[in-house]
Amino acid sequence: MSAYELLRIERDGAVAIVTIDRPEKRNALSAQVRAELIAVLDALRDDDAVRVLVVTGAGDKAFVAGADIGEFAQRTPLEQRAAMTGRRVFDEVAAYPKPVLAMINGLALGGGCELALACDVRLAADTAKLGQPEINLGIIPGGGGTQRLPRVVGTGQAMRLVLSGEIIGAAEALRIGLVDVVHPAAELRERTLEFARGMAGKSPVALRMAKSAVRAAAEMPLAAGLQYETEAFITCFGSDDKREGVAAFLEKRTAEFTGR
Repeated sequence: MSAYELLRIERDGAVAIVTIDRPEKRNALSAQVRAELIAVLDALRDDDAVRVLVVTGAGDKAFVAGADIGEFAQRTPLEQRAAMTGRRVFDEVAAYPKPVLAMINGLALGGGCELALACDVRLAADTAKLGQPEINLGIIPGGGGTQRLPRVVGTGQAMRLVLSGEIIGAAEALRIGLVDVVHPAAELRERTLEFARGMAGKSPVALRMAKSAVRAAAEMPLAAGLQYETEAFITCFGSDDKREGVAAFLEKRTAEFTGR
């Protein structure tokens, strides 16, 4: 995967670690970074050896400090619309069939916070800082911040962050539900990978169905969501993984899932 100029890809068993490697720019989401992220998602989508993805930033200062402001400083509305047309990395991450974990090792601001919001689980260093400071530039979040953030932390807290541009620490982000787990910075990588390895040991079929069903909860009324869950549950019954999981439970052994 040496074709990526601004990403580093590592394997840890069934876990792929995708590191945005622009520390001199605090890992800002340039157009090239976004395109390479989409390309690596595509490359790993059908790779059965990868069951869980972890996204992080290089260094210890930033996960992603935001968009690359220099790229859009002089754009007209029509130029910006063209730049936002087509596949968008935030939506690609949210819709990805495999679990995607955000390992937030530092600043996650603007587009960086939105990238984390698109991930399925957010694990942060105790030194991390998060926020949507776009209002300070005379603009608003444009990568899902006004939509995913209220669904994660509630309308009031989303309004607080979006309208004020306030940047909050990891402890406050945990309190309001913006991140799910906080670890000491020195332990973040190993604790995150330990969590990811455990998840990667589950049935890939069940992981895919579970992620899809939980995501559906944010989009559907309760009755429709419950029906969606029922259908996903039934779908699992057609898999080899279900048969293996049940057999392993009854035989008191560890299941060996194949993803089929």
